[in-house]
Amino acid sequence: MFNFITQTIETSGYIGIVFLMFLENLFPPIPSEVIMPLAGYVAAQGALNVWGVLAAGIIGSLLGALPWYYLGYYFGLPRVKWLAARFGRVLTVTPEEVDSAVVWFSKYGTRAVLFGRLIPTIRTLISAPAGLARMGLPLFFFYSAIGTAIWTGLLVCAGFILESQYERVGHLVDPGTNIVIGIVIAVYVYRFMTFERHPKTAVSDLH
Repeated sequence: MFNFITQTIETSGYIGIVFLMFLENLFPPIPSEVIMPLAGYVAAQGALNVWGVLAAGIIGSLLGALPWYYLGYYFGLPRVKWLAARFGRVLTVTPEEVDSAVVWFSKYGTRAVLFGRLIPTIRTLISAPAGLARMGLPLFFFYSAIGTAIWTGLLVCAGFILESQYERVGHLVDPGTNIVIGIVIAVYVYRFMTFERHPKTAVSDLH
C-alpha cells in the first residue's frame, strides 16, 4: 500500500493527491492518515512543493464532501433515512446514525462542521447533516476548509519531518497501512453482516 500511494502521488502529482483525498472523503478506502503523511514525505524529497501538497489535500477533501452535502441538501432528512434503511447494509449506515449526526449538527451548528472534519468517519458523515440543515455552501466550505487544513497540515508535517528516515518510514508505514486497511475492511464486513435492516419507508411518508 505504501508503494501504491507513493507511486500514485509521484506519477500524478497534485492531481493524484486530489484524487486520493476525494475518494477518502467519498468512501474511505484509504485513510487520509496514510495519504497525507506519504504526500509530505514525497514533498520532502523535493518532487513536490509542500504547500502544493497541502492545497491538493484540502481541495480533494472538500470535493469529496460535496456529494454527501448535496445528498442531504436535495434529498432531505426523510429520504436520506430511507436510503440508509434500504441501502444501509452496503453503506453500513443506519437511520439512527443519520439521526444522531443531525442532532449533533443541530446542537453544535457550524462548530460541528469545523471539528467534525477532524474526526475519522464523522469527517464523511458530517457533510450530509450540513446539507439537511440547508447550511450555505460558502459557509460550509469555509468551516470545512479550516478543519481540513488543520488535519491535513498536521499529517503533511509528520511526513515531511520523517523524510530523513526514508528507509524506516517505508518499513514501518507499509505494514501499518496494511493493518489499518485490514481493520477497516474487517469493521466494514462486520457492520455489513450484522446490519439490521429497517422497514422500507413508503413514498407517502417521505413528505
